[in-house]
Amino acid sequence: MPRSQEPDPLDSGPTVNRILLGTQLRRLREEAGISPQEAGAHIRASHAKISRLELGRVGFKIRDIEDLLDLYGVKDERERNAFLQMAARANERGWWSRDSDLIQGWFEMYLRLEQEAQSVRTYEAQLIPGLLQSEGYARAVLRLFFPNAPAHEIDRRTTLRINRQKILTQPGGPRLWAIVDENALNRSVGSTAIMKAQLEHLLELTALPNVTMQVLPFLAGGHAAMGGPFTILRFAPPELPDIVYLEQYNSATYLDRRADVEDYLWAMERLGVAALTPVESRKLVERLLKEGYSR
Repeated sequence: MPRSQEPDPLDSGPTVNRILLGTQLRRLREEAGISPQEAGAHIRASHAKISRLELGRVGFKIRDIEDLLDLYGVKDERERNAFLQMAARANERGWWSRDSDLIQGWFEMYLRLEQEAQSVRTYEAQLIPGLLQSEGYARAVLRLFFPNAPAHEIDRRTTLRINRQKILTQPGGPRLWAIVDENALNRSVGSTAIMKAQLEHLLELTALPNVTMQVLPFLAGGHAAMGGPFTILRFAPPELPDIVYLEQYNSATYLDRRADVEDYLWAMERLGVAALTPVESRKLVERLLKEGYSR
């Protein structure tokens, strides 16, 4: 086993393995008194690459891991093999790999994290969260984001988004807590039929035991997340930090500093207090279906 005595990493998914392995490599480097610059030079790379490896932001080349283990003085074959097995597991491709030509690198990282999260907490102001979108609604949203894309590309992007939702019904899937602004429920995306199907889809998914949705009503007024949507991901291994995901139009930011994460956890708690209860939220969706989409 690696020195840090982590839980068996082979029980985890590739992204968790990547982060755990990066953490252990950083500990080995620090124990050996070696700087990131020295480690980078040893594998013919920059100190920035060492930083990315230790944060679990990039894949691992087996040769690099072997060279770093040599540099850090790890000689025991069983210990070395444990690290190399982790590296191989961390490099496994995701189910979305066949559509990698459609996915920006900053979003692929999110897909990896979402797949292995224990819980996903998200706030959305303008749209239904991706994990709760119906196929028709998702297609309409993607047509807005990619107006010049051919129909077959929109089909692929839609399938990719819907496939993400499988984590909600698979064994050991995450708990989803979504707070959705009432504005998103009333903003018509696509046709009346699409919006009706979307609201029905919300009722279906929020009946799952691991899915909770709260609606933040107009009457709540100003609130703690006026700055925009965000997502908080939490993982089962206690040594892994929560990660806050902030998506912009063509990029994203990942926050894991404790102080930053605490700010967003506080905001999420305040939103939960200001929002309707899950039962009240379902009743609101049912009322909207009856009053606005009954025909």
